[in-house]
Amino acid sequence: MNLLIRADSSSQIGLGHIMRDLVLVQHYPHATITFACQELSGNIIDQIPYPVHILTSNAPEELIQYILFHNITLVVFDHYGIDASYEKQIKEQTGVTILSLDDTYQPHFCDILFNPNVYAQRERYTDLVPHHCTIQCAPPLIREEFKQAKLHPKPSTDAIFISMGGSDPMNLSMQILHALPPDAQVNLVTTSSNPHLEILTLYSNEHPNIRLHVNSSNIAELMHESALAIITPSSIAHEVMYMGLPFIAIQSADNQSEFVSYMQRESFLVMEHFEKEAFKVLLEQLL
Repeated sequence: MNLLIRADSSSQIGLGHIMRDLVLVQHYPHATITFACQELSGNIIDQIPYPVHILTSNAPEELIQYILFHNITLVVFDHYGIDASYEKQIKEQTGVTILSLDDTYQPHFCDILFNPNVYAQRERYTDLVPHHCTIQCAPPLIREEFKQAKLHPKPSTDAIFISMGGSDPMNLSMQILHALPPDAQVNLVTTSSNPHLEILTLYSNEHPNIRLHVNSSNIAELMHESALAIITPSSIAHEVMYMGLPFIAIQSADNQSEFVSYMQRESFLVMEHFEKEAFKVLLEQLL
């Protein structure tokens, strides 16, 4: 099987699609894996351990040419910029099997619909996909490192794990740091795609209680050695839940609204936007 992943990453759209696709492809151990990505600012193409074809645009014609030339048999779309009409054009002109990942209950023209979120509801896709489509909801895509970390005894700690996404365009990380107790021990996780990395680095250098981890390869270990987490309601929330870590989730993008609604229904601590005093109240509940 020739499997093509169509996903992007950047300082603006984040890194989550690529990260979860790297977990997804592990379910296809005998496939030949290729990624097709645009070279956007702040991307993590160099962290993809598979061949990557660089696209010059998101035009379907360019992708169709690649699919036909390389005899792709399954294409995975994990991209908010690709809709049902785009998928239909790909299907009609190539005949390729299409697997579409979806988080927000959008229409898709695909053979397999996969919503890998804990809040996924199969019945909501009845009128959103073709009749022949196979609908798969959950389980979340958990990286192996978290499964391994959970096997070890949890250390006694009061550290706070903070991750506002790989890019954090609103610099929520800094707003949260200013709202924490001044002596709080912090594991702050981000990536080199963060446009505010310089100011975060300067701030962490001035505050020894804040450990800044950039492009860390031991996220699971950092979670495991923390007492609570402050995160976005995105893919990382599945990992925090898996690790059994108490958390506050702060919405940072519109596409997180379904996860926010789920968390509100399940009485998790979640904020639709950051507000310093309200955040302090929630933090006090966890501390």
